[in-house]
Amino acid sequence: MLLVVAGASMVALGLSTYRLLALDAPARGADGLGARTLIVEGWLDDDEMAQAVTAFRRGHYERVLTTGGPIEPWIDVGNWRNFALRAAAYLRTHGLTDVPVIAVPAADTKKDRSYLSALMVREWAQREGVALAAVDVYSAGVHARRSRTIYRMALGDGVEVGAMSARASDYDGERWWASSSGAKATLDELVSLVWTQCCFWPAPQAASWPTPPQAASAPLR
Repeated sequence: MLLVVAGASMVALGLSTYRLLALDAPARGADGLGARTLIVEGWLDDDEMAQAVTAFRRGHYERVLTTGGPIEPWIDVGNWRNFALRAAAYLRTHGLTDVPVIAVPAADTKKDRSYLSALMVREWAQREGVALAAVDVYSAGVHARRSRTIYRMALGDGVEVGAMSARASDYDGERWWASSSGAKATLDELVSLVWTQCCFWPAPQAASWPTPPQAASAPLR
């Protein structure tokens, strides 16, 4: 009996861990119709990008921002300078032609890359005079909750931040412990989320961070 209870508890814990991390919690917005800005993290793979297109169709978005820093030459396909530009091009060529798709690249950094990308979104909005009352961040699976946490830190209390996550293509999220890739991704993100919430105290201003390349201030054509 004890083994049955222990086994059931482990399964419940496993399911709750994945669901805790892989958020599907879009912003409501002041009018209840959701965010008007969708932020897509540019390092997602093709399958996850395709899911982002589907997520866009479900919302009332007026613009899409893509983020990300430089791409290492040995993994680049298409000679893109950074993940933000590559993601924007993918979204444009896969159906997002009715709203602005704007690349907001970040500079090269060895740590806190998601936070730097969030700061670049904040600076883009200030520079362009865009009020980000509510945004949705689209990320990969178990990374989604940490992305929401980081964007809340960067954008401040005046911005409602929602998050949505793409399904993992290389493991079953509901049984993440059954594969090495699922276990590694889930446990790494759980530890990283705990560290972010308890120990990450970033500088309040972006001035201390690397200078990014020029963001695309107009939709890609």
